[in-house]
Amino acid sequence: MNAEERVLKAIEHEEPDKVPAFESTITNAALEKHYMGESGENQYKIYETLSKLGKKGDELLKKGLLNKEIVKNVFKPLYKFHKAAKLDIGLSICSLFPRKLLPNGEGYIDEYGRIMKFEKYVDKEGNVTTIAGYYGGIFKDFEDYEAWEPLDPYWEGRIINYKAGKEIQKEMNDEIFSVPSVGAMMECSWEGFGLENFSKILAKPKQAKKVFDDRGKFTLEMVKILTENEAKLVLLWDDYGFKNGLFMSPRNYRKYVFPWLKRICDTAHKNDCKIMLHSDGDLMEIIEDIIACGVDVLNPIEPTTANPEYDIFKLNKKYGDKLAFSGNLSPIMLAIGEIKDIENHAKRLIRELAPNGGYIFGSGHSINPAVTVDRYEAMYNIKEKFGRYPINNIPD
Repeated sequence: MNAEERVLKAIEHEEPDKVPAFESTITNAALEKHYMGESGENQYKIYETLSKLGKKGDELLKKGLLNKEIVKNVFKPLYKFHKAAKLDIGLSICSLFPRKLLPNGEGYIDEYGRIMKFEKYVDKEGNVTTIAGYYGGIFKDFEDYEAWEPLDPYWEGRIINYKAGKEIQKEMNDEIFSVPSVGAMMECSWEGFGLENFSKILAKPKQAKKVFDDRGKFTLEMVKILTENEAKLVLLWDDYGFKNGLFMSPRNYRKYVFPWLKRICDTAHKNDCKIMLHSDGDLMEIIEDIIACGVDVLNPIEPTTANPEYDIFKLNKKYGDKLAFSGNLSPIMLAIGEIKDIENHAKRLIRELAPNGGYIFGSGHSINPAVTVDRYEAMYNIKEKFGRYPINNIPD
């Protein structure tokens, strides 16, 4: 069974050959060196080179995103790394593209107005990992937002990136499932403003509706285009909460976000495509809304929220027939926990969630630079050892 078949079968709540695996983000140079012999740090030097050229650098970056061979050269080692790291899914990107480079290679402003700066982390072995961190938004008010060039779902770079990923999937004999990812309604909206400025927008319902409708229309059309090009699974980046609760009231989600999410899921399903929603945080107050909208997979079921009821095992018992789950192994445990504890939790995830399908193995957030190779290996070796169907006789 190939990676695409494996993932889709699990989402359908059927048993594939083995439990599929997915990490939304891996930023860890030590792991890259372990599996590939080198890290991908050199790719960030292009930002420094182009940023010195001012507007011409912005134009050259955009041209690069329109060149399928250049895009494939970026994706290919990443997909090979994911396959070597025992994962089934590699992500291509259809939004969140850089629009304006910051000086001196510091980072960029993306098409949603988010300021992303490069941060370097050095582990105990001297491995350097670069992460693009969020540093606020450029919109001070609604007028700033309206003056920004709107997102165009028909910009050719989006479908080029999608097709580049699918071509690599075929070149790798379908051992990796290339899944397109798209920014959605909530996370990208508030981050373009920053929470304080976005709170002021929420106090003005007409302005708030315009922002959410803009994002909803873009995301809906983007998903429509992808499904018309035979996408079978689309990931939506759309954090709804943080560890202590939601970013805004359930009422506002139901008013501004979920009508669009429902339309997006309906459109995907009409074209035989599934929707995976990536959202960090405690979603307990709105999980039934998410299910009602038609989301097929929820990732990553963050295990470190303040709400003891937002527990993947409890959620699975209550909603496991309506929703597939992805992730959950604590990144804190992966960074500083005991190997035995990692192995025991990995076993429990497989033992309780994997039978009859409906579960994709992975961490409860991402694989960051603090995760050591031995802890990552402990986690995924358990999946490889006990994650073959039928699931049975997994020791405590």
